Amino acid sequence: MKALDDIFVLDLSRVLAGPWATQILGDLGADVVKVERPGRGDDTRGWGPPFLTDPETGAIGDASYFLCANRNKRSIALDIVTPEGQETIRALAARADVLVENYKVGGLKKYGLDYASLSQINPRLIYCSITGFGQDGPLAGKAGYDFMIQAMGGMMSITGERDGLPGSGPQKAGIALADLTTGLYATIGILGALHQRERTGRGQYIDMALLDTQVAMLSNHAASYFLSGKVPGRLGNGHATIVPYQSFPTADGHLVIAVGNDGQFARLAAALGHPEWGSDARYVTNAARVANRAELIPMIEAETVKHPSAALQATLEACVVPCGQINTIDKVFDEPQVRHRGMKRTVAHPLAGELPVGASPLRLSESPVSYDRAPPTVGQHTAEVLREKLGRDG
Repeated sequence: MKALDDIFVLDLSRVLAGPWATQILGDLGADVVKVERPGRGDDTRGWGPPFLTDPETGAIGDASYFLCANRNKRSIALDIVTPEGQETIRALAARADVLVENYKVGGLKKYGLDYASLSQINPRLIYCSITGFGQDGPLAGKAGYDFMIQAMGGMMSITGERDGLPGSGPQKAGIALADLTTGLYATIGILGALHQRERTGRGQYIDMALLDTQVAMLSNHAASYFLSGKVPGRLGNGHATIVPYQSFPTADGHLVIAVGNDGQFARLAAALGHPEWGSDARYVTNAARVANRAELIPMIEAETVKHPSAALQATLEACVVPCGQINTIDKVFDEPQVRHRGMKRTVAHPLAGELPVGASPLRLSESPVSYDRAPPTVGQHTAEVLREKLGRDG
């Protein structure tokens, strides 16, 4: 049994936020049917290199960007501009539990594929729209992309090296954080709506905005601003309210040291040869360490730089001080813990044979995630889905 194996998801979304949400639903067992433009498909199929290639013929396939967000789905090719394509989507929506789309505000209304239209033929439908700025407000009609949302939503103002140091200035996150977190929140909303439907028998509309999600993700920084009235700034790899909680130079690189309480700091101080720091009034509490960050951090750096990263990590782990080396992506997947947890899987793919994919972090004891389908080729399952869902031959 799979957690969502009785749920049919009609996926009209493209690029990342929507596909990320529907991939999670597919991982949990939902039957996800991705609707794509004939020929081209999802834009991210071409967002490379790198591209998947046939090991025997060298034929070029989809970009890695598409492959990361579209496993456990079937693809059908339909042109929603045509009356025939619109009618087919309406017929599928009449049978669907969930529909996910990320067209611009009002973009599907002219085709009769908006929530108001489809809920008339399927009152149980849960319809999730994902846009940059939401369905209402002064910016509702504006296109929104992850990079600009990280800027507008405050993320970049608190990310990057602090002013006055080399390389200072606002930075975006290294991943499409606004897209991915919106996909996660969309999934949560869909699951909540499915639960609600069990009690009411009716579906509902979900309005997801990248900007809303990014603002919500400000979390402790927003709370700090509300409480103090002070605008948070950039601290590089430092932490606004915990010290020491950052990367430190070592003899051969850097090591992240993440001290979460006063006992851990006392053990860190002793391990670095300065047990007196642990009882010094300037550093004995976290609040005191935050106040005296400017003098404490250089003192710690002067000690950590004397040791190789691996040796210092071993020393600190022995006295239970949280720490970790900064891995490149290749080293991430060589980490024994990552390998043990199976965070790299393979799925059978028609072009590549065996395709490696990043695994889901979900661990459900009674309905585990499975990796049944590779990311599909454009329209790979059109005939199969139309026959199965609508009784049509093509």
